[in-house]
Amino acid sequence: MSNDIRIKKGLDIKLKGEAEKTVEQAIISNYCTIRPEDFHGVIPKLVAKEGTSVKAGGTLFYDKSQEAIKFLSPVSGKVVEVVRGPKRRIDAIKIEADKTQTFEDFGKFNVEASKPEDIKAHLLAAGCWPFVKQRPYDVIANPEKSPKAIFISGYASAPLAADLDFTLQGKEAELQTAVSALGKLTEGKVHVSVGKNGNSPLASLNGVTLHKVSGPHPSGNVGTQINKIDPVNKGEVVWTVNPQDLVIIGELLLTGKFNAERIVALVGSSVEKPRYFKTLAGSEISTIIYDKGVAKGGNDRIISGNVLSGKQIQPDGSLDFYSNVISVIPEGDDYEFFGWNKPVFNKVSTSRALTFSWLSPKKAYDLNTNTNGEHRAFVTTGTFEEVFPLDIYPMQILKACMYQDLDEMEALGMYEVAPEDFALTEFVCVSKQPHQKIIREGLDLMLKEIG
Repeated sequence: MSNDIRIKKGLDIKLKGEAEKTVEQAIISNYCTIRPEDFHGVIPKLVAKEGTSVKAGGTLFYDKSQEAIKFLSPVSGKVVEVVRGPKRRIDAIKIEADKTQTFEDFGKFNVEASKPEDIKAHLLAAGCWPFVKQRPYDVIANPEKSPKAIFISGYASAPLAADLDFTLQGKEAELQTAVSALGKLTEGKVHVSVGKNGNSPLASLNGVTLHKVSGPHPSGNVGTQINKIDPVNKGEVVWTVNPQDLVIIGELLLTGKFNAERIVALVGSSVEKPRYFKTLAGSEISTIIYDKGVAKGGNDRIISGNVLSGKQIQPDGSLDFYSNVISVIPEGDDYEFFGWNKPVFNKVSTSRALTFSWLSPKKAYDLNTNTNGEHRAFVTTGTFEEVFPLDIYPMQILKACMYQDLDEMEALGMYEVAPEDFALTEFVCVSKQPHQKIIREGLDLMLKEIG
């Protein structure tokens, strides 16, 4: 039996360049790069120094504040470079991959016969703990605290997001093992959400509370589902895990190998043939974008993640540790003459003033990165509430973060939000304010001052 979640507020941004449901093996990357900045709030302590040989699953670094949380190498090979920034900050660890991969053996693990503390210790030792995130603060979960519930969203509603029903096919055994293990770490429920009209492998799992989600984006965001199912109050903690990370955890428990393999969707209007690729976290994106000849030549922006909340990367960059999408869209560095004063037919808008996207709700658009306006005064318009389904006042919480009023941030519901929950309000913002950055800075302040 499932519980339906129907979201009415939101906005579906339909873009050209959706991935065709075919999977290819990406060209094996010669180098793999892990960036500590992917793990927000982690201060890395290096273990594998330059010249060190590591196996796939070997420890690269650990978190100074939580030494039990380890971060592993997705490949076996030699650490050829440790890129450092100001004050010798570790910015990246670059590994030259072996032609033949060798794995650390963490041993097969019997979930059914194990105690919760044994499961937690095994996940920490085997480097799978960074896949478990927590609300509040949207950071890697504190292993010393027990969550009141665990949330897994198997429904991706973001523009050009990877189809999880497709990418998880055939992974039922790994998913069930991972869910069974995580279920022992909470006294509450494991909430799994799937698309109402989809056919997700997650829907057949045992030991979970199933929810069927429908409605416009951000209905697939785990933050939206937490808000509708079991909101986070002060002093409470919930954990979240991405479905593809569940597969990695499940494979570790079943085989003893840390296999950071991902099925990544290459999408966007600048891609000649959008489709899925099988690769590893941290791999060079050029092995997908250029070696396969799938990207058009031109002035494009490459994004690790979806177009709303992903991170811009350079053509010689690497796949983000958590991403399962690479988006390539035109760079918006041109300006329209009198663009504010003429009818607009080729852009998405929530307003009906000289815009007509509301007449064609199913039309796919070829949008670029242009913000269509400059940064300006943060004014009240009422547009945020139209696309923000959480029971929170978006304008008020953003302004509380800007003037750093901790009491007001607490009262307005800061404990249950993450930057991605404000990606859509940032998209429709007439003031062109960086909503996700504002929320991230507010969460960091709360974590520092309140903990």
